[in-house]
Amino acid sequence: MEPRLLHFGLATLTPAALIGAGAFLGGGWVIAAVVYLTAMTSLLDRLIRKETAAGAASQDAALSVAIALTHFCLLPVVVWSLAKADLTPLAKTGIFFAAGLWFGQISNANAHELIHRPTRALHRLGMWCYITLMFGHHTSAHVLVHHPHVATPADPNTSRKGESLYRYMIRAWTGSFREGYRAEKARLDRIGRPAWRNPYAVYVGGSLLCLTSAFLLGGWQALVAYGALSLYAQSQLLMSDYVQHYGLVRTIRDNGKPEPVSSRHSWNSPHWFSSMMLLNATRHSDHHAHPARPYPELNNPDDAPMLPRPLPLMASIALVPPLWRRIMDPRVERWRNA
Repeated sequence: MEPRLLHFGLATLTPAALIGAGAFLGGGWVIAAVVYLTAMTSLLDRLIRKETAAGAASQDAALSVAIALTHFCLLPVVVWSLAKADLTPLAKTGIFFAAGLWFGQISNANAHELIHRPTRALHRLGMWCYITLMFGHHTSAHVLVHHPHVATPADPNTSRKGESLYRYMIRAWTGSFREGYRAEKARLDRIGRPAWRNPYAVYVGGSLLCLTSAFLLGGWQALVAYGALSLYAQSQLLMSDYVQHYGLVRTIRDNGKPEPVSSRHSWNSPHWFSSMMLLNATRHSDHHAHPARPYPELNNPDDAPMLPRPLPLMASIALVPPLWRRIMDPRVERWRNA
């Protein structure tokens, strides 16, 4: 594996290994997983120089496949651990917290990478990562709605200036589910395929299958644990979208169409370790400009808006709306008026 991809692998898979060990053994493994995903990440982002340049070109999907397979193995282990393992309540709380961060931030970033890959097998692998978190509709909504309509009122996943994270999450979840379905229906009508081919049947059916599997794995306790873990992971994904698009809008031209998407329409982060751990999802402007570009090749354009702190920390700040608005609203205004 190319050295840079090895760095991505260590950053993304190490916490999964710690969570897996903690699910069986508890104790220090749980503490290590939580510290890795919070304090250590924050410290390394502070200590190591910021990085904006792209890495070497790479079409190798081996790491993305490995992370996806880890996702499928780790999820039932965590659900079983939360429901049935002989761990202390504090250890189970730590496992829940760490696993929710890994599934909602790292595995989400990887699934996002996969649904943009051109091959059907990789796209479906990413789709099933989302389905197992009961968020399958994101596969359609992200590609067919978010990318074409980002930074306009037509995109449910673009957060508005002054909108709290909590109001946004409800609007974005329901809106993306609805608009994704409409986009898929329109696509099927356009190509002349029957309604039953709508992937929403797979999204909903797959989620029901996962819920049934959780119940068979550990009864009602496992079912509740799985549902709560999925909702927590979904909230992490929505927090990322909220932070990365907060308040940025595309100008509507005289013909009624928005200006083309540019680097000005996404917030980015140049912080080294969190960017590595999130597979460069923090380089969001370049991703919107080149959706099919593999994550090692993404960079931070010089003229793109930059977050004042790493993406995970900004997501935490967004939990406190008055503090978030005090930090971000002046920056939004400066970019709108630039």
